[in-house]
Amino acid sequence: MTSHHRCAAALFLTFVLTAAVAEAPVAVESVSSRPIVRQIDVTGTVTSPRTALLSTAVGGLVADLAIDEGDRVATGMALLSLDAELAQAARDRTLAEVRQREIAVADARRRLAEAEKVGTERGIAQTQIDSLRAEVASDEAALLASQAAAREQQAIVERHTLRAPFAGVISERRTELGEWVNPGDGLLELVATEDLRFDFRVGQESFAALSPETPVEITLDALAGRVIAGYVDTIVPVKNPGARTFLVRVLAADMDAGDARSITPGMSARGACRSEKFAQIASREAASSSARSSNSRCSAVTPGCRAVRVLPHGFREGLERRFQLAQVFQGQAEIDPGSKLV
Repeated sequence: MTSHHRCAAALFLTFVLTAAVAEAPVAVESVSSRPIVRQIDVTGTVTSPRTALLSTAVGGLVADLAIDEGDRVATGMALLSLDAELAQAARDRTLAEVRQREIAVADARRRLAEAEKVGTERGIAQTQIDSLRAEVASDEAALLASQAAAREQQAIVERHTLRAPFAGVISERRTELGEWVNPGDGLLELVATEDLRFDFRVGQESFAALSPETPVEITLDALAGRVIAGYVDTIVPVKNPGARTFLVRVLAADMDAGDARSITPGMSARGACRSEKFAQIASREAASSSARSSNSRCSAVTPGCRAVRVLPHGFREGLERRFQLAQVFQGQAEIDPGSKLV
């Protein structure tokens, strides 16, 4: 192709594009603040707010074991008892000593009162009276010590019975009747089943999109077809260095009692976090007139318009391009020559 032909083709192409732009419809739009909703799909696990591995505070032989795995227990319920025969005998001995000290204190106080009543004028030496006062003080101190020993032995007896610190379900039992256990040995695992939480591991790219109170839609296989409304309660910003994730803890906003009974710790859960961010978005408004002349530079538009959308004639909607109007004076906006307002 000669240079002459190339120039002719270029001029023809320029003419065609100019004609297309001249027929480009222009939509006038106004800018408003609207929420942009981003949905983050995550998977996680139902967790309990309390999980405890229970043990006794003293050693001994398991004498009574009234519960098994799966049993529901209330706060303060006796779960396990050790043989407390020796501890009870030691407690009884200290109680007897308390009684003995009480008698000694009462007798010392009586003798002191009689000596003070008679006085030194009737042959009672002051030294003897002072000795009686010291005896009373000593007996009172011994009584306090014996009472403390009695309370100690009573506490030891009570520690032979393991009680539930909170309501829940026994998830594991690690002992049996007749076994000898030591303090600190894990005997029973107790899991709370009220106020369950939903823990999700979320990718680091979504950290900035989530915040406390972000709404979450929760679904579980155990409740097919049901959606539980929840919200983000806690975000733990410590990422897992291996998986590059962080913990998002979700609580149910309102859960039916029947649904709550069907959910147990350890179940898998899916969550849809809906993150809303507000942004300036242009919305279409109707124009009052069109620029029909190729020499026209201005057209009347709806007051308040700040943006236009240019769509070349014959092009698809996805190929639109946007630009800001440079001038708006009393409802008059400057537009491209030959463009049409639609």
